[in-house]
Amino acid sequence: MAGLAGRMSTVVKAKVSKLLDRAEDPAETLDYSYQKQVEQLQNVKKGIADVVTAKKRLQLQETTMQQQLVKLDTQARQALGTGQEDLARQALERKNVVQTELQSLDTQVSELEDQQQKLTDSEQKLRAKIEAFRTKKEVIKAQYSAAEAQVRISEAATGVGEQMADVGLAMQRAVDKTENMRARADAVSELESAGTFEDLTALGQGEDDIDRQLKALSSKSAVDDELAKMKGEVGKGSPPGQIGAPQGEQGAGGQA
Repeated sequence: MAGLAGRMSTVVKAKVSKLLDRAEDPAETLDYSYQKQVEQLQNVKKGIADVVTAKKRLQLQETTMQQQLVKLDTQARQALGTGQEDLARQALERKNVVQTELQSLDTQVSELEDQQQKLTDSEQKLRAKIEAFRTKKEVIKAQYSAAEAQVRISEAATGVGEQMADVGLAMQRAVDKTENMRARADAVSELESAGTFEDLTALGQGEDDIDRQLKALSSKSAVDDELAKMKGEVGKGSPPGQIGAPQGEQGAGGQA
């Protein structure tokens, strides 16, 4: 059962793959791939913009902290000048904390700059790759269109296309029908020459071969009866040599 299920699965996948292959348009597939690559490029650009934005924020914080350092240093000097050593110490302690934070910001800004540079390099490489793909895509589309046109022309010229195959079948059927009609016409002509159709009018009046034979027999019997009657009449009253003479001529001979 498992083997049958696996076989059915393979057949279904093969059928689906064949249908998808027939439905797939290479031009559409190439355009879709190009669109996806452009979307990836846009995502990389967005990433670069996010990194640059974060770096700018940190750089603004650095500027603010540097201003704080100058301010705290000035306050410490002023406090020390007025003899307020404790106040000067507090100002210097704050200055030390700000310097530590500033160093941390410098490190983060440096890391962001490195990340920005990597993303920029990746963006340039991806842009070049997409541009090359776009050029190749257009070439492939043009080649496919030319090949498709060539196939259609060849199919039309050789009659191997689906439509031309239908035309070829229709033409073959017409040739077959013509040959059958010619054979039928030759057969009718041959039968007509042989006399087969001479009694078609009689057949049309309801007579068949038996009727014709009976009619001929009746006609022959009537002729035989009339001949016998004529022989009897001739043997009784007419002299030899005057069989069938007209009555006027017989009267004229008697008067003479």
